[in-house]
Amino acid sequence: MTIQFDALWVEEQPDGSFRRSVVQRSVEALPPGDLLIRVHYSSLNYKDALSASGHRGVTRAYPHTPGIDAAGVVVESAVDAFSPGDEVIVIGYDLGMNTPGGFGGYIRVPAAWTVKRPAGLTLRESMA
Repeated sequence: MTIQFDALWVEEQPDGSFRRSVVQRSVEALPPGDLLIRVHYSSLNYKDALSASGHRGVTRAYPHTPGIDAAGVVVESAVDAFSPGDEVIVIGYDLGMNTPGGFGGYIRVPAAWTVKRPAGLTLRESMA
């Protein structure tokens, strides 16, 4: 079964402007990575605004899903350090700039970009 999810999609128009819309995406369309994560929360940052408005200094290729951070639950793991069900946070690196970001329902990322949710913080609080 194919997993579908909603994502903010930013695409360049023929006139050079950028259009933002919510589209259906498939996890099969995500790039390779160690972890498939179901995103529960993300936050809006300055870099997200730049990426969503077509700023090439932040995002080189469009169409694209912004969201430079994400908090969620591991669905699939190709490494021993993380298991399905682990609550995790991804902040920085290339997420949401040139790799599909946290404004989508799922992300696939390298394990090196990911940390387990700190005790004492909920997933939501970790994105505040």
